[in-house]
Amino acid sequence: MKQSKFVHLHVHTQYSLLDGMIRLNELFKKAKEFGMPAIAITDHGNMFGAIDFYKQAEASGIKPIIGCELYVAPRSRFDKNASSIGEATRHLVVLVKNMQGYKNLMKLTSAAHIEGFYYRPRVDKELLKQYSEGLIASSACLHGEIAAHIVRGNMDEARKSAREYLEIFGEDNFFLELMENGIPEQKIANEGLIELSRELSIGLIATNDCHYLNMEHAEAHNVLLCIQTGKTVEDADRMSLSSNQFYVRSPEEMCELFAATPEAI
Repeated sequence: MKQSKFVHLHVHTQYSLLDGMIRLNELFKKAKEFGMPAIAITDHGNMFGAIDFYKQAEASGIKPIIGCELYVAPRSRFDKNASSIGEATRHLVVLVKNMQGYKNLMKLTSAAHIEGFYYRPRVDKELLKQYSEGLIASSACLHGEIAAHIVRGNMDEARKSAREYLEIFGEDNFFLELMENGIPEQKIANEGLIELSRELSIGLIATNDCHYLNMEHAEAHNVLLCIQTGKTVEDADRMSLSSNQFYVRSPEEMCELFAATPEAI
């Protein structure tokens, strides 16, 4: 089988509790169908699935990339005064590149639960600096610090944050994450991220923030989020993903979507 040039580096499995709907056996079956040589696991705030993921990847002949989508406190992890989860956390994807990185990611997720828990298990930039060795990071979704600044029109703050993460993780270990998910704010974020990439020489990566396997699973995923938040599908103010695009897209789809920025693939 021809190997794909694209691999998914932002994937929420069944271990993103009440948020990810992707079962590992189905994920690896899909990855093999697509000819992907590797795939990542980046569950929210935890590494519960790391060993299961690693074993199933090895059995499938696919390279496992272990990671996590961390929640980052805007100030200190010990500061627990924010009035909402949006104020209390920002997202950051980290991927393990060697054994030191794996050990450091375990330290980060443990400290997030033990020291930083407020709404969610949170790290802060002090911890990231301490345990950055062996890790590759990317700017995550619209809930990431850089994208959030861009969408609000704060390019100076976005630039400052990008430089800060670049300094923490080092050159070639921090990337700006582009997505094509049908959300209007994402278009604004992408434009700003591409601008920052050129200005600061930070690489781009294309991801799809996968929460479910196929597009037709979007409705079931909305039900899962209702269970998580104690809402019903009739509630107008319920939490939901704003489109049905958060599935495991084929490499062909991804290449087509990012034809204007092929370096991100």
